[in-house]
Amino acid sequence: MDFATRHTGVSVAKSMINAGGGGWVCGWSTVGAAWPSSLSADLSRACAVRGSSIAYVIDASAPKVPAAARAYQAIKETILDRTYPGGTLLTEGELADRVGVSRTPVREALLRLEGDGLVRLYPKKGALVLPVSAAEIADVLETRELVEAHTAMKAADAEGLLPELGDRLAEMRAARTAVDTVAFMAADRAFHRAVVAAAGNAVLTGLYDSLRDRQLRMGVEYMRSGAERMDRAIAEHEAIARALASGDRERIRRSVHRHTSTLRATLATGR
Repeated sequence: MDFATRHTGVSVAKSMINAGGGGWVCGWSTVGAAWPSSLSADLSRACAVRGSSIAYVIDASAPKVPAAARAYQAIKETILDRTYPGGTLLTEGELADRVGVSRTPVREALLRLEGDGLVRLYPKKGALVLPVSAAEIADVLETRELVEAHTAMKAADAEGLLPELGDRLAEMRAARTAVDTVAFMAADRAFHRAVVAAAGNAVLTGLYDSLRDRQLRMGVEYMRSGAERMDRAIAEHEAIARALASGDRERIRRSVHRHTSTLRATLATGR
């Protein structure tokens, strides 16, 4: 097995397999009880990424996640990936049906999401998904550039970083081929986090991680605006990797600045 993750209380083990005849196959099997129906869509979407093949073994006997926590995570993900874009009014009944829980855990989840700044609750009406503001975009990108430029210059000589970035770039290219925005953003973020973590500053890494949700929500919208933006993003990430390989600190700083400037200009005019 290459790695393992958890999804709504279900242990999902993933491994790469190559089918006979040079083709790729993708499938899953279960161990124990049935698993949440929402997982099937996630599996199917992951299988759609070309250039890779994923086999899943689901152990549904894993400890069950409380309904409120499950509802919170499920609703949050649909907001972050913009299944529910800013301005959408959500109702408890609709969300309860989607997640497969009663209205009480949905109500608890919406209260948490309001605390996260993702929705605003209106009694007897529902929850309004809040749009991403221009101020939030500016604040997040300013923080990103400060953290990423500093850590990239420190990480230039980090052992094993360049091969890892090569792997993340390969994932981005595969997601681009499949036009899978969510998978692309996951690989994009993993690329940047690898650079930040390689600098060895746990406080800065923690700060960067705290921006995850905001970055994902902004990034999905940016990439959905046109497939050519995926191509541009790949080219900019390749430039960052080349700059890191050169060891030239100023070149590294410029490559990071160029990347964040592209995001800033595009999001400011077409979010």
